[in-house]
Amino acid sequence: MRLSLPKSRAVVSTAIGLGLAVGAFGAVPASAAPAAPAAAPVAGYHGSSEEAKANKAFFEAVLKSVAEKRAANPGAAAVTVTYDASDAPTFSAQIERSTEIWNGAVANVQLQSGSNADFEYREGNDARGSYASTDGHGGGFIFLDYAQNKEYDSNRVTAHETGHVLGLPDHYEGPCSELMSGGGPGPSCTNANPDANERAEVERLWANGLAKALQKVNQAG
Repeated sequence: MRLSLPKSRAVVSTAIGLGLAVGAFGAVPASAAPAAPAAAPVAGYHGSSEEAKANKAFFEAVLKSVAEKRAANPGAAAVTVTYDASDAPTFSAQIERSTEIWNGAVANVQLQSGSNADFEYREGNDARGSYASTDGHGGGFIFLDYAQNKEYDSNRVTAHETGHVLGLPDHYEGPCSELMSGGGPGPSCTNANPDANERAEVERLWANGLAKALQKVNQAG
């Protein structure tokens, strides 16, 4: 569920609960969350079922958080996912750009910066690259790795990782025109926009997400 490859082929990781998946921008299950020393390059990485499950779990954790807040405010006009970017000041411009891209691309869900966030952005150094991580209980974050964001287009990395929050899986075999192909097309790819199919899938997922949130409201009533 990330954008991670070996030096020339990024590798991104997704942490879920006690399990950790690295996904490219790649994904390899791990048993500990601390950053590991640089590992050998994972050439030709094409994803895994573990990574796909981690991506889905991250989306469901965010959806759960959004639904709980919507249940407390059923009159809200739109489904909003709130984030906190205070721990990733180096990437403030890229995060703002990612938000603009996604908010302009879809209507069923919107991203906004604010308190009581559904997820947060963090930055630092990690041999695994950038990744999205969740504890499975509504708490999650997107980690943006310094080195990877220098090798790959930083707007693409950030928008790609944010795509996981909105429910999209990796598709490393895809062309540069697909945002979720991550690092597959290589460092020369600078496209930071989802294609028509990716936009349609997010709209579909969050139409269902709204239904789930409203169902939760009705059950609470």
